[in-house]
Amino acid sequence: MTMPTAEVPTVDLADHARDALSDRLDAATLRRAPASIAAVVERGHVVAVAAHGEPRRDGAVTARSTVFRIASMSKSFLAATALALRDEGVLDLHAPAAQYVPGLDLARFGDDSPRLTLDALLSNRGGLAEDNAWGDEHLGSSRAELAALVAAGLPLAAHPGAEYHYSNLGISFLGRAIEAVTGRDVEDVVRERLLDPLGLRATRADAGLYDEHADLAAGFRTFDDGLTFRPEPYVGSGALACIGSLFSTVDDIATWMHFLGSAFDETSAPSHLLSAASRREMQTARTMIPVSERSSPGRELDGAGYGYGLVVEQDRRFGRMVLHAGGLPGFSSHMRWHPASGIGVVVFGNSDAYGAGAVAADVLQGVLTRVRAPAAIVRPWAATWAAAARIDGLLADGRPLSEASDVLARNVLRDVPEDVRRRRLSEALAETGPVRTDAAPFAARVLSAADRSALRWVVPCERGALVCDVHMIGLATPLVQEFAVHVADATGMKPRGETARATDHHRVAPPPGPHPFVTLRHRTDPEGR
Repeated sequence: MTMPTAEVPTVDLADHARDALSDRLDAATLRRAPASIAAVVERGHVVAVAAHGEPRRDGAVTARSTVFRIASMSKSFLAATALALRDEGVLDLHAPAAQYVPGLDLARFGDDSPRLTLDALLSNRGGLAEDNAWGDEHLGSSRAELAALVAAGLPLAAHPGAEYHYSNLGISFLGRAIEAVTGRDVEDVVRERLLDPLGLRATRADAGLYDEHADLAAGFRTFDDGLTFRPEPYVGSGALACIGSLFSTVDDIATWMHFLGSAFDETSAPSHLLSAASRREMQTARTMIPVSERSSPGRELDGAGYGYGLVVEQDRRFGRMVLHAGGLPGFSSHMRWHPASGIGVVVFGNSDAYGAGAVAADVLQGVLTRVRAPAAIVRPWAATWAAAARIDGLLADGRPLSEASDVLARNVLRDVPEDVRRRRLSEALAETGPVRTDAAPFAARVLSAADRSALRWVVPCERGALVCDVHMIGLATPLVQEFAVHVADATGMKPRGETARATDHHRVAPPPGPHPFVTLRHRTDPEGR
């Protein structure tokens, strides 16, 4: 096992990004769209880009500034607008949705008319049936047409709140709610609240909003894996436009991803557009998505879910990934980012067969692997650090854990009595040999931390190593509620027999204060030398 570096080596990121793009964008991929573009970004800036083909098949080549339709990636902009209005007290996501969208109280599950909320609809757990194919063809339907559908009574495929069903229609009701409380078209509200303030000048809700000289990618379809293409006119922009009509560029989406992803930075200040807390809400799973639906070769997920207008994945190596795909007849798009490193990928293709999602997932995985990105950056509480260092000293000196009773919760010495703990430690040391007296300082031997309340470190021994874990209880004065010692595996960095997990790759930052800390580097030396 390798350890995470202290920082993503930005100086080499562009080279790694170009290599990842080159490895993934083979001829079989590129032939599926007349034009495509893929960009690796870091904290809002494009660091490498690969453009291919002709966006209109008229001889003009794809450029970094070429505008593609981003389809359902639009949902994240709608969700952010809804949360901003929620934060201002204008929109209540947990009130009955029928309060804002007349007729939703007629939705039914069998003989029941369950209570629908905007929160459930925005997180795809409102019970409405999956409707991708239908939604594509009705993107241009009028508000009157959709209002008539609602008034007729919508049958639900599941109890609200119980299951994940991706519903374009359901999320579109957030647009109607926004219009109800603002008295304005939702597209104008999104533009004024987000697009213009963030400088996303190339992002617009309709092709007609660009001037005649704009470099707009046309849409195409292929039914023979890219051997031939048929022009596909833009799907109209109507009542469902708020969930799938936006057009944009890789640079604008890079800015958007950073605006959202930076909410996890400790230094992130609340934005006047949307607070960091609300942006984190968007990127926190609210509805479970079966992992089998997200699986792909070379990637292992521990979980997946839908937040507000965004999908969240828990990657077993890299931790939290945030993403959303977009697909309409003639277009395939995808954005995904890794909040811990600030690295993301944007991919557009002007054919719905292009498979932008698979390309983006592979490229981001390739870049993160090359730079050995941490799965998360954790700064333990000062009390966690101090308690672990103190217990480490007791182990080194062969003294009992009871000598640190002032930092232990009452259960610790009862859960494992002193004689049992002493016997287990003796058995472990019989295998590993005695604790070495020339080990590196404690800070250099810290391995990982699941969160601020936990810390894992290694204790080198003559013939092996011990791996130690503390877990604190979060009180005004945190106390150790669990302490465990295990014989290390061959790497010297994990308990023997423990499966791989994302927390193995958490980078640990020292708490504020006079705590010595040696930056963790890629190494396999359990002695920290």
